[in-house]
Amino acid sequence: MLKFFAHNLWRWKCGLKEISLATEKCKSITVLYKCQWSPLFEKYMRNRLALGYFRYGSLRTQAKGKYSNLKSIRQRLDLYQKTGNDEILVDIANLAMVEFVNGNHPKKHFKSIDDGIHTEKN
Repeated sequence: MLKFFAHNLWRWKCGLKEISLATEKCKSITVLYKCQWSPLFEKYMRNRLALGYFRYGSLRTQAKGKYSNLKSIRQRLDLYQKTGNDEILVDIANLAMVEFVNGNHPKKHFKSIDDGIHTEKN
């Protein structure tokens, strides 16, 4: 019951419709981890990261601030909007991870919050 309440609490906060306990069975975190992931996307990310090792060096040893990850993400997002090529989404994800690991934003930090920005339906 507590899991159900917590799940709906999140939905209420996001402005989503409440899920009825009678119609929705709560899934375990293990099941969620499996169904909320794309192994193919991860495979493509890892393949490109391995190639990136030869171009840019090890993810852990790249010099902070040497590359403009955020600028590259913006450029690739524009390119994806023009072309629809999924490979570009993989590049964006990898660049986001590189920024996460090696970013040099002056206010860089991690704080889990609900910023109120959610994906809209088409």
